[in-house]
Amino acid sequence: MAETKSQNIHFHGANVTRDEREAILGQRGCVVWLTGFSASGKSTIARRVEQLLLEQDVYTYVLDGDNLRFKLNKDLGFSATDRAENIRRVGCVAELFADSGAIVLTAFISPYRADRDAARALLPAGRFIEAFVATSLEACEARDPKGLYKKARAGEIKEFTGISDPYEAPEAAELIVNTEGKTVDESAEQVLAHLRAHGFIK
Repeated sequence: MAETKSQNIHFHGANVTRDEREAILGQRGCVVWLTGFSASGKSTIARRVEQLLLEQDVYTYVLDGDNLRFKLNKDLGFSATDRAENIRRVGCVAELFADSGAIVLTAFISPYRADRDAARALLPAGRFIEAFVATSLEACEARDPKGLYKKARAGEIKEFTGISDPYEAPEAAELIVNTEGKTVDESAEQVLAHLRAHGFIK
């Protein structure tokens, strides 16, 4: 966890509570943290769930790994230290969105348990849903839509998860989604069913 370098600052609480915001929205804010190998289906599932939620008038937003590296995290690479900082920042942003009452969907490889656990610790109990997109490495490599695995195998990409860097699978994820042999809608429905079952949406 990065230390606060600023001096003479004070945290200011809100005059409006989370409960008041959620009462207006008719939903409960949470973070659905999709984790898994590159090409496992994280972003595809997140975008489909977002679309289906919006069709039901649910306030939701996707935080996508590649997109945030273009802006908020463009100063970070893929070393273990930079990956940890990447996830720390995302966790803080996700926490703010969830506090506003949003259903937040994050799509990040986030290969290290400690980093995911740190993101979980930012949220109130029960508001962080670790969703392991458990598509096998072999299936992900066969898909390889961006050609990243091919480059990693050729040594053109260093520190690539599953090839030259480790992936620490969740040990007690709230949700496990394996996209092999399933349609996008079937995978998305698993997420929606979990949200309904736990009272985050109607």
